[in-house]
Amino acid sequence: MPKQYSSHGSGEFELEQFKSVGQNVVFEAGVLVFHPETIELGDNIYVGHNTILKGYFKNSLVIGDNTWIGQNCFFHSAGGIRIGCNVGIGPHVKILTSSHAEQGVDVPILFSELEFSPVSIGDDCDIGIGSIILPGVSIGNGVQIGAGSVVTKNIPDHAVAFGVPAKVVRYRK
Repeated sequence: MPKQYSSHGSGEFELEQFKSVGQNVVFEAGVLVFHPETIELGDNIYVGHNTILKGYFKNSLVIGDNTWIGQNCFFHSAGGIRIGCNVGIGPHVKILTSSHAEQGVDVPILFSELEFSPVSIGDDCDIGIGSIILPGVSIGNGVQIGAGSVVTKNIPDHAVAFGVPAKVVRYRK
């Protein structure tokens, strides 16, 4: 039986609604935030125009100090997202932490149960424009992800990875 749809709200927010907010946090015009009570922001964070930070009623979205997030990003933290310090995230990056379970052909995919898997991005990373990070991925410290990559598996510390799916091509020295 189809689920009844309901609004997730307008995405408008006040800083007091967040679980925590550090110093010098900048939200550009058009940023939408859902479930800010599950979001923790460190110091010196920039969130670009039209980005969506989609918290969820459970789990959390944690963004470390000195992080820059480009415009038009989409972070869906139903399964939990942890972003380290000194991280650059290019425009149009998507981070997903949930997917629909495989329940057989008798259950429409849209109505199947959700499965949740956290995403972790270490310190000192750079995530290239238009990249997509899929549920359950852990990206180590000092990693560079090339533009347009689809990250489907864990990436070790100091790796440079790109492609669809993203593959490690070398290590930073």
